[in-house]
Parts: sequence; structure tokens; C-alpha cells
Amino acid sequence: MSALQLSLAQARQLHLAAQGLLRPPKRKARFDDLLSAIRQMSLLQIDTIHVVARSPYLVLFSRLGDYPQAWLDEALSQGRLYEYWAHEACFIPIEDYPLLRHRMLNPQHLGWKYNSEWVATWQQEIADLLRHIEQNGPVRSADFAAPEGQKPGWWSWKPHKRHLENLFTAGELMVAERRNFQRVYDLRQRVMPDWDDALHALEEPAAVMAMLRNSAQSLGLFRAAWLADYYRLKRAPVKEALAEWLAQKEVIPVEVESLGEGYLHTSLLPLLEEGTRATYTTLLSPFDPLVWDRKRALELFNFDYRLECYTPEAKRQYGYFVLPVLHRGELKGRIDAKMLRKEKVLLVRQFWLEEGVRPGQGMLTDLHQALSRFARWQGAESVALDKMPEPLASAWQKGWTL
Repeated sequence: MSALQLSLAQARQLHLAAQGLLRPPKRKARFDDLLSAIRQMSLLQIDTIHVVARSPYLVLFSRLGDYPQAWLDEALSQGRLYEYWAHEACFIPIEDYPLLRHRMLNPQHLGWKYNSEWVATWQQEIADLLRHIEQNGPVRSADFAAPEGQKPGWWSWKPHKRHLENLFTAGELMVAERRNFQRVYDLRQRVMPDWDDALHALEEPAAVMAMLRNSAQSLGLFRAAWLADYYRLKRAPVKEALAEWLAQKEVIPVEVESLGEGYLHTSLLPLLEEGTRATYTTLLSPFDPLVWDRKRALELFNFDYRLECYTPEAKRQYGYFVLPVLHRGELKGRIDAKMLRKEKVLLVRQFWLEEGVRPGQGMLTDLHQALSRFARWQGAESVALDKMPEPLASAWQKGWTL
């Protein structure tokens, strides 16, 4: 089969369409739209940093526009989603629970996420904790005190926190809900009473093939090398999967300008035939699937991006939690922002345009509207600007009231 020739702009737009980022939302979001967006992405990565919105809420905002953040919590507590290690810690549609169950049954393969030595050393205490949850109901880590004299710190987990995390990774506990974004753990048997490993679990090879298939559909336009990272698969049978999909016409080969050989999911062919045109401008989370694979973002969008919140301040090139700016099919800038919640102000500390970007009036209008939409969703009453490129500073001065 000869490869379909695509321009780089077409490739970007098809990739954005698969991710739900090609065009603005057509209407005000509904609860089911949140679930549809997560299914379209396959995975919604979790992160707790909240200098602006926490990442999973922001990823959804980028696709849905203004929506109540409580919807995500409701979807989890209703059992429409579950949490587990996928790309990293992620919210995942509950129907995809079989895809990751094999990881729970062999948690020792998950590296630091499961400590076999800890589990062996604390067998009795872990058994007591499970019995406590069975008899008294769900628990949070915060329900248990730290040992006297333990120093605080990111990895200075108290014993019960370690017990809970190991039990979660082993699939014996699930996150039944979140309260103030804190995990609430309950027995898997209570969260999923109808699940039976003998009846419902997938063998690892079948689960891996299903994850690769999800990845292909969520990426839409992709290179073979991009597939395995989506679910952080190791030694994934990518060549075998592609051969099967090509034979079944689930994907077709493409040749992309300056990118080379790739593949297109056939669900996007109608969009290609009618002509793609990106019209959306929005802010993205650092953990958005569009950019979480930094190499993919560089290859497809020429966007060299790193998350610098764990980099010492003096060594940062940009800022603590910098948000990529998507504008009509391209990643054209990035902002270092903070939500001042008491003052109800979205503070944009600095705005960078990518090299060669010269904003015209249309782009200035789109960016102004995108910042305003984001600020309103965060409950801001004004946008304050600090360091801006000259074209933006001239147009916007020091900010505006919403």
C-alpha cells in the first residue's frame, strides 16, 4: 500500500482532532461530555500541583471549556472512572479496568510504586489495615498519624501511607472517591463487587494489544515510536500490532512532510476528506496528553518543552509550572501563571512567544479570549500581566477586568 502524503499542518490537525483539540466546544459542557473526553484521550493523568487548576481539571477545561470541576470527582465516586498507574497515575474509564489488571496482579514489575520488601516486613500490620477497612469502611492516609519525630517531606511517608500505596498498586484497594483531592481507599471487592479475575481478567499480551489500540486511536496520527509511551509499555509488540491494523485497515500508512513515515487511524479519514482546519486557541496543562511525550511534541510541533517545577529556580529557563499555548493548530507560546484565589486575580508572570511568532490582531484577540475564559473558569475577576512580549504588552498593557 502506497503511503498517503500529508503536510505537516495536516498531520498536526489530525493529531489535534484525535485529542479533541481541533475546534472549540460547540456548546456548554454536559456531564457526559467529561466522560467522552476522557474516553477520547483514553487516560487522564493526575497531578496535585495547583498554582493554577490541578492538571486533570485543566486538561478537561482545554477540551470542554467552562465546566464544574466537581464533575470529575462525581465520575470517580459513581464508579465511571478508576485510578491506576497507566501513563503515570491516571483516571481511566472503568470499562478499561481489564487492561491494567495484570499490572495489579504482578505489582513487583512496577518499580518504586510497589515495595515487596516493605510488604513482607509489615505483613501483619497490612493485614490489620485491610481488616480495619473491611470493618469500618474507607480510609484516607490523613486518618492515620505519623510516627513521633518523623521529618516531613515528599517521600517521608508514614507507615500507613506506604501500606495504602502498596495495597493500591497491588489492586487490593481502589480509590473510591477523592475528598479535597485526597484519595479515599476502599476494598476492591466493595468498589467492584461483580469483578471476577477468572471471568474478566485479560492475559497480559491481550491487554497490551488493547492498550496499543487505544493509543493509536487517541493519537490519531502517529509514528510507531510514539505508541508505547502512552501507557508506558515496555517491550510492546508495536510491529506486530501495526501489521495487524494495516491488514484490517484500522490504520493506513502516511508520509508526513519533514516528519517521515507514520500512520493514520482510519476513523479520521472523513475529517481529512472534508478538509481539516484548526480554529481553537487554549491553554494546556504540562501533563496534557498532547505534550506529555516531550519528544513527540518536539517532533510534531517543534515545541521544545520541559516541566521545570522540580528544577531549582536559578536553573529554570522559563518557570515553575508553565502552560503551553495552543493556537489554531500550533503550539505558539507558553505562560508562567498563578491563580491568586483570595484576590480573584489570574496573574500571568510571563508570556513567551515561540521563535518566529509575530502575532497579528486575530491572534491577539484569540489569546485575550483564551486567557479570559480560563480566568473566569478559575473564578477570577481580572487578569494581571507582568512580563509580556512587546506586541502583547502594547495591546494589553497591565491586564484587564473580566
